[in-house]
Amino acid sequence: MLILTMSVIGAGVAWSVHRGPSTSAAAPPVTVETVAVVRTDLATTVSLTGTLGYGRAEPVKGGRSGTVTWLPSAGATITRGKQLYRVDDQPVPLFYGGMPLYRDLAEPGTVGRDVRIVATNLKALGYEIGHQPAPGEKVTRPAKAGPTAPASGPQQAAGPQQAASGQGEAASGQERAGAGQAASGQGAATSTPAAGGTAATSTRVVVRKGDGVLTGSLMRAIKRWQQDAELPVTGRIGVGDVAVLPGAVRVDAVTALRGDAAETPLVTVTPTTKVITVLAKAAEAGAIRRGDQVTVTLPGDKTVDGTISAIGSTITQDDDAGPTGEPTRAVTVTVDDDLAGIDAADVQVDLVGETRPDVLAVPVGALVALSEGGYALQLADGGRFVAVTTGMFAKGMVEVTGDGVTEDLKVVTTS
Repeated sequence: MLILTMSVIGAGVAWSVHRGPSTSAAAPPVTVETVAVVRTDLATTVSLTGTLGYGRAEPVKGGRSGTVTWLPSAGATITRGKQLYRVDDQPVPLFYGGMPLYRDLAEPGTVGRDVRIVATNLKALGYEIGHQPAPGEKVTRPAKAGPTAPASGPQQAAGPQQAASGQGEAASGQERAGAGQAASGQGAATSTPAAGGTAATSTRVVVRKGDGVLTGSLMRAIKRWQQDAELPVTGRIGVGDVAVLPGAVRVDAVTALRGDAAETPLVTVTPTTKVITVLAKAAEAGAIRRGDQVTVTLPGDKTVDGTISAIGSTITQDDDAGPTGEPTRAVTVTVDDDLAGIDAADVQVDLVGETRPDVLAVPVGALVALSEGGYALQLADGGRFVAVTTGMFAKGMVEVTGDGVTEDLKVVTTS
């Protein structure tokens, strides 16, 4: 007597075929239906737990001495050009950039990446900054007066011809020196005698990639911006006059009080975009790539699409897991939805694992476990069995191959 039983295979149910002794007890009926073999892409899914928030909060310290007279509220968003705090009742606006201003920008011809930050931000705020020299161009640094050796002896009594001759020789020497210095590029200098026993020294500097130049046009733009921002109109920007951060920020917490000294941590800030942070095991993170698409399940089972935006390079040990815990790497996910109303939550992040494109597949319930080992499919037209080899299992489907197994072949499966 042929007896059909069912056994669990993966996420579904499979038939089991064997022969046994006859019995008078009737087996419970098995509900079956017919399905077609399909050609599809199968992919496994890796589910990880993540935390939704604004990312890590970073402290902001005042850049110059003074007294704090105003601070923003927690949760406030500060964008380019808006005041982040006030010192001595003067606003300290936010500029975007990758480094703080470390020196006063006051002398025409000053060259550097800090000048570039000022130029880029003023241009983004709508101010006309004029031409900025391109990388490779040479600009003249400010002339600075310095002491010169006083003339003495016969040189003081030199006649007109000697003076003229001396001037010519000096001029000739300066031309030769200038040519050599110009050829050497950055740092080349020339000296011109000035009244009162001083010499004015100017330096030729080569503009490098990423540098800006404090031109007259840029200094005039600074004055116009200072007037609009209700700052002293000086045409110069001192250290601490602006706060330079990578982009717009959200105030996470206020850590100072009005009346405190400005050169202390004042606030902590985060990016304005909500992100999801996942601590993935090192082995899992190794298979993840920036730009990979993910599905995020939010509280209430709402799902949104997301993208892997960053993968941490630092491997850390999970303290909660004890000394035997697996090391992890932080993976950052950005989502397409604005997630209004959710500032913090635990979420599930589903990443696509192994993928098998263009394979034949059936529901797992269509597999028949043979007593001699292996699996088969039961054909819908007559009940004949066809042996198959299984491949990937994913989302209730299983990859199958075998003689006579083709797309649209009708087979029996459990309902």
